[in-house]
Amino acid sequence: MTKAKTPRRKRGTLHILCGLLVVSGVLRLSSTGMAVAESAVVTETPAIVEASQSVAPEPKMEADGLLRALQEREARLATREAQFADRMQALRLAETEIAEQLAALTAAEEALRATIALADSAAESDLERLTRVYENMKPKDAAELFEQMTPDFAAGFLGMMEPVAAAQIMTLISPETAYSISAVLAGRNANVPTQ
Repeated sequence: MTKAKTPRRKRGTLHILCGLLVVSGVLRLSSTGMAVAESAVVTETPAIVEASQSVAPEPKMEADGLLRALQEREARLATREAQFADRMQALRLAETEIAEQLAALTAAEEALRATIALADSAAESDLERLTRVYENMKPKDAAELFEQMTPDFAAGFLGMMEPVAAAQIMTLISPETAYSISAVLAGRNANVPTQ
């Protein structure tokens, strides 16, 4: 059996990395010690101390500033979130109101259609009843009434009457009135498309 050499290599690489880390730490400590020694030799004035503090702030001050910035951002986000929630609530309310108004409008439209249908059927039945009255009148009396009507109005009734009753009335009215009524009756459907 052959032994795998990969564990030794990994172990060797690990030792090299540890060694490099130790050397790096020693170098840092020795350079920090030298910097401390040099600063002890040089006499510092208050202006230099202030400048060094402003250039290199303490880690606690940086952390406080970062914490403050994060808190401000969190407050802004909370405000935006609240505004968004308010807008969503307003939209839901408006949507509900629109749905209610649409339902009321639909109900009103249906009621209006029913009323119009009732009025149309009532008007139509009234016209039919009046047409039957004119048909059952003596032709001479009906002719006198039709002479007083406008040609359009008279043509509407004569068009709904039985042809025999309409013919009797037309023979008893003046030729000019009969011609006008006939022209209206003939032209009523002239504009209807044929194709």
